[in-house]
Amino acid sequence: MRRSGGSERATKSRSRFPKSESKAKPSAPGSPLPGRPSSLKIKTSGGGTGAEDFSASSSESEDDVQTERRGDSHTDLPSEYWQIQKLVKYLKGGNQTATVIALCSMRDFNLAQETCQLALRDVGGLEVLVNLLDTDEMKCKIGSLKILKEISHNSQIRQAIADLGGLQTMVAILDSPDKELRCLAAETIANVARFRRARRTVRQHDGIKRLVNLLACVPHCVSTSSKQEKDMEVARCGALALWSCSKSTRNKDAIRKAGAIPLLARLLKVPQTNMLIPVVGTLQECASQRSYRIAIQSEGMIEDLVKYLSCDNQDLQKHCASAIFKCAEDKQTRDLVRHHEGLQPLVALLGEARNKELLTATTGAIWKCSISMENVAKFEEYRALELLVGLLTDQPEEVLVNVVGALAECAQRPNNRVTIRKSGGIAPLVGLLTGTNQTLLINVTRAVGACAADPESMTIIERLDGVRLLWSLLKNPNPDVQANAAWAICPCIENAEDAGEMVRSFVGSLELIVHLLKSTNKEVLASVCAAIGKIAKDEENLAVITDHGVVPMLASLTNTVDDKLRRYLAEAIARCCMWSSNRKAFGEAGAVAPVVRFLRSNDPAVHRATAQALFQLSREPNNCITMHESGVVKLLIPMIGSSDEVLQEEAAGCVANIRHLALANDKARYG
Repeated sequence: MRRSGGSERATKSRSRFPKSESKAKPSAPGSPLPGRPSSLKIKTSGGGTGAEDFSASSSESEDDVQTERRGDSHTDLPSEYWQIQKLVKYLKGGNQTATVIALCSMRDFNLAQETCQLALRDVGGLEVLVNLLDTDEMKCKIGSLKILKEISHNSQIRQAIADLGGLQTMVAILDSPDKELRCLAAETIANVARFRRARRTVRQHDGIKRLVNLLACVPHCVSTSSKQEKDMEVARCGALALWSCSKSTRNKDAIRKAGAIPLLARLLKVPQTNMLIPVVGTLQECASQRSYRIAIQSEGMIEDLVKYLSCDNQDLQKHCASAIFKCAEDKQTRDLVRHHEGLQPLVALLGEARNKELLTATTGAIWKCSISMENVAKFEEYRALELLVGLLTDQPEEVLVNVVGALAECAQRPNNRVTIRKSGGIAPLVGLLTGTNQTLLINVTRAVGACAADPESMTIIERLDGVRLLWSLLKNPNPDVQANAAWAICPCIENAEDAGEMVRSFVGSLELIVHLLKSTNKEVLASVCAAIGKIAKDEENLAVITDHGVVPMLASLTNTVDDKLRRYLAEAIARCCMWSSNRKAFGEAGAVAPVVRFLRSNDPAVHRATAQALFQLSREPNNCITMHESGVVKLLIPMIGSSDEVLQEEAAGCVANIRHLALANDKARYG
């Protein structure tokens, strides 16, 4: 007896439902599903038609398969599994009426159960359902889509639908004049397009433009008429599908080019939560791109996002906060959130600690908004810092990253450092320095460094061995972690009671920090130069780093054109020149002429640091000659009249040293 079942494929629907069968009568009550043809060609998975006959004996063969499975490893499967497999058999062989009845019967089962979904897949039911989408029979299309929509929540089913070419057919259905059909197709696409290949398929078959067109179904004036309710449902389903598709970078570009942004802005005014969630979900996905962030600002959507932060739906609140999180990378958005009074609702949402996804989005929005000091002042007013400190323990890493990021920004203001300390935030921050999450380490090093500027906080950090932990992070392979750790070390050295002894107590610490001058990352180099400038204040430590070759390594960086690096490099050179032998060594290493060129920068901070370095270097006669030949006097003369007193003094001191050398030469030459 021939076996069939899971390997069989259904025919293309136009051949299955000839016009003469469209009026077939249903069977009498209690009789089997009617209209089974005596033979049927099967569509193969490769797209062709096989010569296999699906004859009357196939029902017996399928029973054999079921019997075999019952006796095999499937003895624990529930009865629904076998009942659905029987219905699939009728789908394969029935006429139009039998197919519609079978589809309706299938929907009586709980298709959300994995057992039912796998039963459909195991005997080729998915192929049949996908093929039914090609029929001219509306009822069959609708019935098939209703089932596919339910079962496509299963990841294996999604993959199978894509493999069978179902997405291409569903994209074509989006052009159908029937609104219910378009809704079902869009919702099913929303479910299936949750993996990369499916999203690519939708884009490549012009699905993005068709989905965006669904958004245009909603008129400018929204009413409650039956027709417009259907239009709203079409737009909602389109937004759901775009939300899934928007997780792809290329799809984001395609959505924007298809003109979706003004349509999404219009739908954002619709006061219906089931519409707003996919609309805001799409916006928050796309807001990772600057072009979308600018459009969200210009279309006035920030005001709406802020408004919905105070709604009573936590999913909508979460997506609005997440959208603000991404958009607040831009200063204009941060200002708009404050202008529309969105900061207080964000602080209020910190109380929803049980909903971790909402808490993650909220703390992320607060972090990015706190980049603007005007917003930090508002957060102080709303007592947000105390709430944030309370979230430093017993939270997932996603929340901790955002909380610590917000505290790092707020701690740029001196009064907030005191608030963090008094709220008990220093100890948990230091404790987080032992973590492995790179983004968290970047934020926590910045937060600890900011707090170290407060002497009392620095005492706690040192007592908890926080400086040693920061130093150990200089070995981290992530250059952003290295840079932030080095920046944090600077205020620690500045505010420690005995900084020189503290640094020497860390075995290998000075060799490590000098070694980092070989980095190719400019931020790492700038931060390490800043740290060396602090370390070199202690004479013993200066001797150690000199022995480790700090002078030639600093000299090798002087050809940089990066102003940030120039500033801290000049400060480090100035400090290292406290040893006369180092002044001479910098000259021999060819560092003097490049440092003179730093004065051509437009950054006043670079001018000040460079003048300090040049003054120290000019205490070596040979360096004065090099400076004079490099035109330093012409550059320094205007700076002597600067309003910056430090710059005045250092520039004048350098010129004076050059002048003294010239006078000494004249005296030696002419007597």
